[in-house]
Amino acid sequence: MNVVRRSALDGILNEMRQIRYRLDDIEAALSGWNPQPLKISESELFSLSDHLRKTYLTVMSKGQCSATEVSNLSGRSRAMESNYLNQLARMGWLTKRKDSKTTRFCLISKNVLKERPQQG
Repeated sequence: MNVVRRSALDGILNEMRQIRYRLDDIEAALSGWNPQPLKISESELFSLSDHLRKTYLTVMSKGQCSATEVSNLSGRSRAMESNYLNQLARMGWLTKRKDSKTTRFCLISKNVLKERPQQG
């Protein structure tokens, strides 16, 4: 009886290792798909108003997030952050995508670069 349990556990362990290797392969393949964010100069960043800059820097620190996640980090209301995130998306600083019921905002990349309005 002890031998049967040992062989079953060995089988489970081997299967888990195979799953881990497959996941590593999938992660490696997907990491190449994500376009790298654009490099934003300080002068461009300072062209944003303070409230939008704070929101942008929060998204920049996380890579991608929802309005709820940004509001939890900034201390401002979710509705206010949602408004700021949508403004940044319309201005071409962020992209947004629907993830089931949640809208997630990501940094703009070279592949989806839109013309930003000239400041000033």
